[in-house]
Amino acid sequence: MSEQTPLEPAGSDPSVRSEGGDPFALSESDPFGPHNLPYGVFSPAGDAERRVGVRLGDHVLDAGAAAAALGSPYVSLLARPTLNPLLAAGRTAWSDVRRAITAWVTIPAHREVVRPLLHPLSEVTLHLPFEVADYVDFYASEHHATHLGKIFRPDSPTPLTPNWKHLPIGYHGRSGTVVVSGTEVVRPTGQRKAPADTAPVFGPSVRLDIEAEVGFVVGTPSQLGTPVPLADFREHVFGLTLLNDWSARDIQAWEYVPLGPFLGKSFCTSVSAWITPLEALDAARVTPPARTHELLPYLDDSAESAADEPGGYDLRITVTLNGHVISEPPFSTVYWTAAQQLAHMTVNGASLRTGDLYGSGTVSGPSEGQYGSLIEITWNGRDPLVLPDGKRTFLEDGDEVTLSAWAPGPDGIRVGLGEVSGRVASAR
Repeated sequence: MSEQTPLEPAGSDPSVRSEGGDPFALSESDPFGPHNLPYGVFSPAGDAERRVGVRLGDHVLDAGAAAAALGSPYVSLLARPTLNPLLAAGRTAWSDVRRAITAWVTIPAHREVVRPLLHPLSEVTLHLPFEVADYVDFYASEHHATHLGKIFRPDSPTPLTPNWKHLPIGYHGRSGTVVVSGTEVVRPTGQRKAPADTAPVFGPSVRLDIEAEVGFVVGTPSQLGTPVPLADFREHVFGLTLLNDWSARDIQAWEYVPLGPFLGKSFCTSVSAWITPLEALDAARVTPPARTHELLPYLDDSAESAADEPGGYDLRITVTLNGHVISEPPFSTVYWTAAQQLAHMTVNGASLRTGDLYGSGTVSGPSEGQYGSLIEITWNGRDPLVLPDGKRTFLEDGDEVTLSAWAPGPDGIRVGLGEVSGRVASAR
């Protein structure tokens, strides 16, 4: 599968971009300015060697080469073909490296050294930025879970399952099919059985869907048998990325009883080429939705200390299908926080590994125009989505879906998140 450079994320303004000119001549409002500095892995034109890169506007800094040229002690973390050594180095190193890179791109005395090491994004290839260890996907949006409950259990007195308000529901995915933005999404094949069918049939999925999510990337590992408490979230999680957990609804509907998603979810999960460090998102932290049920101590985020460390993030996501905006899900409405998800994932003693990735689950708001999946937008195909290029209930071959997002940053400046896109290819 091919790797491609992502397109521009929402919230960016082409008039303030620097590509083709002075990479330091950025507008103060550029969402990828020095206040952001997301990490990725790239290879320059004509060179297959992969390098750690840091995005600045419409350029990417060769971080390892810059560290070597400036005599930095962080060469061993940055002159690598993957982010994993940096991820494993821990929170103190993450802060020190970020502080150093900020200085490299903002202090005028460094510019003549750094300038030749900044590559236009249009001239590089972006790769999966880290080696994925394990992949877990959650079901953390109350609005999404409520919508699906109403679709599949319309006669139930409550759309949520009895356990939903007591724990973050999740499932283990397949790390080997996590791919970078721009990789084609081959339509999966498997068994499916509609309610009216007398027997299952085998063939390509006819109800291929998206799931607009946010993924969290683990850096510091933990010991087997030792749970990770809520307060240690920032000690272990390096940053976040946009994530599309593609879903074959028809395959999933036939297979998921009684053990949950399997082939309907394991064929492809797309992530952005850029990992935004948590430190870049301090201004976007918000209090999560009010808790309606008393939580067990390991998940209880109502303590006074939680007020100083709010667990939610105000991320404004935009979903486009073939270039047309179809939804704008607000991540601030997600019920279970990333810290709670991490605590629940490890409370049984499961260990974390560097490169672990866990997704929030589909992000949906309460209103139409804020749904993060086609099964919600079309109400399971009942109400087709009308686009300039035709109607859709689920994805057709050739369709391209892009997730982009931004978050409030310091002094009102937006923090851009690297977008994630994928085009559907026919089954093979």
